[in-house]
Amino acid sequence: MLCPLQAYKHESTTSMTLNLNLNELNIELAGQHPREIIRWALSLDQKTLVTTNFGPHEAAILKLCTEVRPDIPVVWIDSGYGTAATYKFAEKLIKQLDLNIRVYHPEYSRAYRDATMGGVPEVDTPEHDEFTRQVKLEPFQRAMEAEQPAIWLTAIRKDQTAFRQNLDILTETSDNVLRVAPLFHWTELDLEEFLVENDLPIEEDYYDPTKVLGNRECGLHTSR
Repeated sequence: MLCPLQAYKHESTTSMTLNLNLNELNIELAGQHPREIIRWALSLDQKTLVTTNFGPHEAAILKLCTEVRPDIPVVWIDSGYGTAATYKFAEKLIKQLDLNIRVYHPEYSRAYRDATMGGVPEVDTPEHDEFTRQVKLEPFQRAMEAEQPAIWLTAIRKDQTAFRQNLDILTETSDNVLRVAPLFHWTELDLEEFLVENDLPIEEDYYDPTKVLGNRECGLHTSR
């Protein structure tokens, strides 16, 4: 189920900023390994970043991106609600992959929201929408304005939510950023096999207060 935020549905077949035919490219890239999709995106020679939430399988896209470009900017929206295991996982990966990390936080602290909102509001309420805006959407918008990327690499996959079934490897956001999802056609099994083969950790104790349920959108992709 989607957050009750205005969803952005990609309808254009052309990237307005990069003059690319996305329909043709999505067909061409569908059979490529994620590493080759990342290599293709970086070959466009535009300002590119990758975002991460340090969720269970995030080591995969971070490993793949840094293999191709070791110093690629890695943007992390740290809501302040991660588990201790997630923060330890993040610290380990930042060191292991020598990530060029850029951390963005909400404007107000968790303690402030605990006092004014009474903790994490119940999902599918106006209060939870405002909570999501504060801890994820606003800092993400601030990050994108500060970093000014033309290309945004993300770990979203087709089989994660109903909304993502309508996306593809390449889509253009409402603010004309080319969103590239190299892992789009990979399954969870594909990810786990890659992580095991590359001796990368999986962080199972992950909690996102803006989603709560695993198949629920937080609004970061639906609102762009």
